[in-house]
Formats: sequence, C-alpha cells, structure tokens
Amino acid sequence: MQKTIFEITKMDCPSEENLIRMKLDGISSIKNLDFDIPNRKLTIFHNGQIEQIEKSIHELNLSSQRLSTEQTEINQFEENINQKKLLWTVLIINFIFFLIEMTTGLISKSMGLVADSLDMLADSFVYGISLFAVGATLVRKKRIAKLAGYFQISLAIIGFIEVLRRFFGAENIPDFTTMIVVSFFALIANGICLYLLQKSKSKDEVHIKASMIFTSNDVVINLGVITAGILVNWLNSNKPDLIIGIIVFVIVIQGALRILKLGK
Repeated sequence: MQKTIFEITKMDCPSEENLIRMKLDGISSIKNLDFDIPNRKLTIFHNGQIEQIEKSIHELNLSSQRLSTEQTEINQFEENINQKKLLWTVLIINFIFFLIEMTTGLISKSMGLVADSLDMLADSFVYGISLFAVGATLVRKKRIAKLAGYFQISLAIIGFIEVLRRFFGAENIPDFTTMIVVSFFALIANGICLYLLQKSKSKDEVHIKASMIFTSNDVVINLGVITAGILVNWLNSNKPDLIIGIIVFVIVIQGALRILKLGK
C-alpha cells in the first residue's frame, strides 16, 4: 500500500473535506482518507497509481499540490477502529435493553415497554448494519442508511397493528411501577449512547448520523413511557400505555423518513 500526502491550500473547513470525499468516492484504489484541516494536508492511503486520484483533486480547483508518495505497511486505520468500537458499544447497550424491556413489557403487560423494546431491537440492527459501513464509500453508506430506514418503518407498522389490537381488545392494566423504573434506566442508557455518538469525530458521516437520529428518538420515547406509567397509575387505565405505544411508532416512522433523506 502507498501513502500520498497532498497540500490543499483552500481546504479550511469541513465543507471542503466533504467536497473532496464526494469527489474521490468510487475510486476503488483508495483505502483511507486522513484530513488535517488546520495544516491544509490530506493523506491518502491507496493501492496502485496516484494519477487518477491526483487528477480528481486538481479538478476541484482548491490549489492542491502533491507533496510525497511512499510505501507504507499500515493497513488498519485509527478512524475506522474507533468507529467500530463506538458502534459495538452502543449496539451491545441497545440489545441488552431490548431483552430487558421486552421481558418486563410482556410480564407487566405494557405495550409502551414492548414498543420501546422493538425500537431498541431496530437500533441494534442499525448499529450492526452501520458496522459494515465503516470505511466504505459514500454510495455504500447511503445505501446502508436507506436499509436502516426501511427496516425501522417495517417494525413500526407491525407494532402499530399490535397496539390497535390491544386498544380494541380486553387487556389488563399494565404495572406502572415496572414501566417507570425500566424506562428510567433505558433513558440513562440511551443518554450514554447519544453522548458517545455526538463526541465521535465521525458524527458527520451518513451512517453515524442515522445512528444519532435513532438514539435521539429513544430519549424522547423513554420520557414518554415514564409519563404514560404515571398516567396509568393516576387514571387506573391501560389507555395511556396504548397511546404512548402509538406515539412511539409515529416517532419511529418520522425518524426513519429522516434517515431515508440522508440516503438520497
């Protein structure tokens, strides 16, 4: 593998970085891009000739100049490794809480917890899918974002049908204490996930943005389930639990639509 360093005089903000990424997307010989915006430097790890890459950069008219090209033994890149560690962390947290919320939701007969558990499961799949996007081209990342969006919509529709079935059926009042306690701990878990994603250096990439949208929705949903638990106790009715279930799936669909826009 080779390492080529470019000096790009007019690269002074993330806008130029995104422009360069889009321009170089699709060049299969490129394995990694390392941007040093303060020093106006771009390091490209690649296989084969540099001519096509250099021509593409020059076409952007950003006052670019190739400084050096040399052989390198590097084949693992810190940015990709950090992304994978981050995504594995939030995936494990979400999957654990899927199991907890699904179990406690079924035991306590809370549709709000069941709905939130399905959302956690969807998030786990999204993070898993995002792992495949690490180091991939922009086109592939957009395709993965679309897949995540459609998957989320499918789960939301299934859950919405279940809410309607329970709404018109004879269901017992859920255990409000379980709803509140479990949702509180899920809120803490999602807050940690959102914090980790927001401080990531890769937070502007499509698949990471998609993950942040899902997690932001989860925080709102957890607060909603806690509120529903309080209302279940106050009104002695299962309707607040079912209503929050409907709201959860509406929020899920809205988040999925936002993700599909990122994939365009």
